[in-house]
Amino acid sequence: METAGYIIVGAICERITFWSFLLCELFMGAILYPAFGCWVWGGGWLSQLGTTRNLGHGYVDFAGSTVVHAVGGFAAMALSVILGPRLGKYGPDGKVKVFPAHNLVYVVTGTFILLFGWMGFNPGSTLGASDLRISVIAVNTNLAAVAGSAAAMFLWYLLFGKPDITMACNGMLAGLVAITAPCAFVCPNSAVVIGIVAGVVVCLGVLFNDRVVKIDDPCGAISVHGYCGWLGAVCVGLFADGTYGSGWNGVGASSYLGHAGQGVTGLFHRDTRRFLCQLMGATLCAAWAFGATYVVFGLVNKVKSMRVAPEVELEGLDIPEFGLKGYPEDATVTMEARSAPYSLAERTVDDREGEKNLARPARFDLPTYCS
Repeated sequence: METAGYIIVGAICERITFWSFLLCELFMGAILYPAFGCWVWGGGWLSQLGTTRNLGHGYVDFAGSTVVHAVGGFAAMALSVILGPRLGKYGPDGKVKVFPAHNLVYVVTGTFILLFGWMGFNPGSTLGASDLRISVIAVNTNLAAVAGSAAAMFLWYLLFGKPDITMACNGMLAGLVAITAPCAFVCPNSAVVIGIVAGVVVCLGVLFNDRVVKIDDPCGAISVHGYCGWLGAVCVGLFADGTYGSGWNGVGASSYLGHAGQGVTGLFHRDTRRFLCQLMGATLCAAWAFGATYVVFGLVNKVKSMRVAPEVELEGLDIPEFGLKGYPEDATVTMEARSAPYSLAERTVDDREGEKNLARPARFDLPTYCS
């Protein structure tokens, strides 16, 4: 639940009031996550579709591609739509202006911390090291992460002529999110394919959000967790090979697909019903997370605006919302970058006055994209 809750931060940062953020987290922890989690992991109706509707082993999500990540990702999408884009995100002609990350070393370091943490997230979901499938899960998780990172970096290089480290990081997270549901049910070769597809999906998702639907997602949380979370659940229905999961949700312990002890099996291993069940469940997750969040906080926003005042957003939320500067040395730069023309920023500061030295402006091109 905590993971689903932190996912929304990446899409709504820099423009939401603190009280609104707390309300969003309470909604996630009290209603949104528990409901879908019960449907899938608590013996709810989605998990029972195998016995009630003869749809494979019912809806399966081993470690939370949808239960955790897609719930957080599509809730983040709804909140981002309600809040609208950050000031200056789109120029007068609708062209995207990119705000660079404040510290790329932190971006990369944080990504590797998450990769390390995923070793508890996925293998730990066996709930016991005596389940020897834990080793396969660990290998699959790492393979998908590396494949996702490489695919995203290579695709970005083909599209824009530069290998973007931030998109490589998002690609790694995309591979991790996509393998989270099928990690126990697929072979290593399939894990690599899933990671590659996720790396492509996250890049296209970022471009789609920015350029087509104009959803401002500063960290790519919607693409990484929403789109790739949906993909991960669908991949269970495609790549699961039947070697693990016998008796899952009460199906297959005695006989399934004509074999005793048959595990969770996907479309590429002749179980069409499993694919249909996964496709339906993943799409329902997206609709539930986006729809419920949009309805609830659309009403909240009409009663009281969830967004900070424009002058507060330009100044930065640190002082108005929390009373302290998070990055004192960057305070002057923040307002300059926001008010600069598209793709240019004047960063030279007068040493005495703390104002821009317009006589000697330092101009530079912002990067094409930055997660």
